[in-house]
Amino acid sequence: MLLIDPVRMLPSLFVPLVGVLFVGGFSPASFGWAAFGVVGTVVYSVVRWATFTYQIVGDRLELTRSLVSRSVRTIPLERVRGVDISTPPLHRLLGLSVLRIDTGARGGGEKQEGELNGVTAAEAERLKGVLLRRAKAARGQAPEAVPEATAGERPEVRAVPGEAVPSKPSAPSAAGQVHTAVPRKWLLYGPLSGAYLLTPFALAAGAVGLAFQWGEEFGFGRRAAWDLGKWLWTHPWLLVVAAVLLVLAMPFVGAVMYAVFNWDFTLRSRDGYLVAERGLINRRSVSLERRRVRGYEIVDAPAERFARVVRVWAIVTGLGDSQTRGQLLPVVPRQAALAVTAEAVGGFAAPLRPHPAAALRRRMFRAVAPWLFLTAVGAVTALTTGDWEWWAPAGLALLSAVLGVPLGLDRYRSLGHAYDGTRLSVRSGSLRRRQAVVERRAVVGWTLRQTWFQRRAGVLTVIAGVGAGSGGYAALDVAEADGPAFAAEVTPDWLAPFTARPEPPG
Repeated sequence: MLLIDPVRMLPSLFVPLVGVLFVGGFSPASFGWAAFGVVGTVVYSVVRWATFTYQIVGDRLELTRSLVSRSVRTIPLERVRGVDISTPPLHRLLGLSVLRIDTGARGGGEKQEGELNGVTAAEAERLKGVLLRRAKAARGQAPEAVPEATAGERPEVRAVPGEAVPSKPSAPSAAGQVHTAVPRKWLLYGPLSGAYLLTPFALAAGAVGLAFQWGEEFGFGRRAAWDLGKWLWTHPWLLVVAAVLLVLAMPFVGAVMYAVFNWDFTLRSRDGYLVAERGLINRRSVSLERRRVRGYEIVDAPAERFARVVRVWAIVTGLGDSQTRGQLLPVVPRQAALAVTAEAVGGFAAPLRPHPAAALRRRMFRAVAPWLFLTAVGAVTALTTGDWEWWAPAGLALLSAVLGVPLGLDRYRSLGHAYDGTRLSVRSGSLRRRQAVVERRAVVGWTLRQTWFQRRAGVLTVIAGVGAGSGGYAALDVAEADGPAFAAEVTPDWLAPFTARPEPPG
C-alpha cells in the first residue's frame, strides 16, 4: 500500500509538479520542492496505512481511522447485502485486493459504504466468506458452519490491511453451483450493444482534452492549438482520413474493451448468494444475496436483436450501483440467457399479450408526425421565399419520417405484458428494449395512469410498484379494460374491495 497510494496520486500530482519545475526554471530549488511533494505523498500514505485497522466484533464490523482525529465506522453485519472483491492491475501485481461492502445505504456510485483497500487476495476471499455467513446469521438465517476461535483465542478479528488475520484458517468453501461460464468466443458479441463502439472517439476526445490541459506546461498554448486547427481546416482530407480511421477502429477497439471488462465471466450460486466474476486487467467478484433477488431485466438493442443476443441485469432490493453490481450476464445468445436466468432466478413461461391497435397508432404518430411537420415547414418556406436551400432540411426530415415507420412498428411489436401465476413480465422500448420479469411477491402497489391523449385513444399505463429501488415497471398503452384486470389477476386480494359489485337489496 505504501507503493500503491503514491502511484494512484501521481496523475493528480503530475501537473503541479511539472508546474513547479517550469516556474523554477528547472533549478535545483525547483527539483527540491518537487521531491518534497513526492516525499510528502509517501509520508501521507504511511500515516494512512499505519492508522487504519478493521475488526469484526460480535455482530458488527468496525473500521477505525486515526489520521487526524479518531473515527470509527460501524457496519452491522445484518445490513451487509453483498461483498465485492476487485483486483486492479497494481494490486494484482503485488498480490492484493480491494474488498467493498455494500449495505444498500448508498443509492449508487462505485464506492460502497465500507472499503478495505489492500488486503491480501487470500484474506479478501476468507473475509468475504466470514462476512457473508455471519451476515446471514445476524439476520436469523441458517448459515453454514463458521470456524470459531479455539480456546484462548480472542473472538475478535483484527488486522492491518495487507496482513493476514491471526485467526484460525477456515476450510476452503465449495465453488458452488456454476450457472454459466461465458465462452470467450461470445465476447465477439460485445460491440453489438453499442456501449463500447464509441471508445475510439472517447479516447481521441480525452487526448485532445489532456493536450489542452497540459499544453501550457509544455509550451503548447491555445494560440498554437488555434493555428493547428486552422491548418487542419485548410487540409480537410486529413480530418476525413482521421474520421474514417476512427470509424474503422470502432468494432475492433470496442471488442477489445468489452473483452477486457468481461473476460471469463462466470455466474454461480454459493452460500445463498449469486456470485458474478469477470475482468481481465481488473478482476472483479460481485455477490448478490439470493433472497433479495426479485427478478431480472432482459435488455437488447436493434443490432442485438438481429443477432439474437441479450444482456441481463438482476432486480434486487437494497442494491447500490445496480447498473454495475446487478449484471447477471453480458451479451450472450438469447436462448442461453433464458436458460441461465431460469436456473439461477426463475423462468417465465407465459407468452406476452399483445397491446391494442391504438398503441400502434400512437407509436406511428410519434415516430412519423413530427418529421412530416418539419418537412412541410421546410417545403412551405422554400416555396414562399424562393430560397431553395430549404429543400435540403426538408428532404432530411422526409427521410427521417420514412425511417420512423419501421421504428414505430418495432416499438409496437416490443410491447407486451403477461402473468404466469408466479411472475409478471412487462416489455417496451425499441432502441433499448427492456423486458422485466418480476416475482409477484415483489409487487408492493399499483398505479394506473392515463393522460388526456391516452383517454382519447382508450388506453392507459399500468405500473407495478416494486420494492427494489426501481420505482416500478410499466405496461404501456394497455386497453382500458385490460389494465385493472391485469392488476387484479396478479394481486386479486388487493383490488377485490374496489372491483366487487354490491349485491342488490333483498
